[in-house]
Amino acid sequence: MSELSLFLRENKVKRENRFFAATKSLTDTDGNPLMWEIRPISTREDETVRDECMVYDSATGRFRLDVNRYMAKITALAVVEPNLYNAALQTSYDVNTPEELIREMLDEPSEYQAFVKQVRAVGLLDKVFSERTEEAKN
Repeated sequence: MSELSLFLRENKVKRENRFFAATKSLTDTDGNPLMWEIRPISTREDETVRDECMVYDSATGRFRLDVNRYMAKITALAVVEPNLYNAALQTSYDVNTPEELIREMLDEPSEYQAFVKQVRAVGLLDKVFSERTEEAKN
């Protein structure tokens, strides 16, 4: 028998934000890569983004997850710093959305993929993502 009090929110372990040097092309005045802050994504946020990224596949007659769009949205949502929603930052890269901005800021494919991997690791999305991919296939 467990105690209900152990399940209360104040007893839940908080997932911490992480810092990651996403690119070598953005540096401080000493030439050190800037650290980006990324946060875990909640289940509700994940479900909302997943729903937004479902597309109808007319060939199969089913809905499927647009994986690239999903990962771009989740990755942008996880970024705390820099603020990808900042209009001045978006304007400086001539883009209109956080997803476009992150692709412009991390314009080397290997850096972008490494960053996506970090976001997935912070939120433990690797397991969730593989499970959802299998779900979408069935």
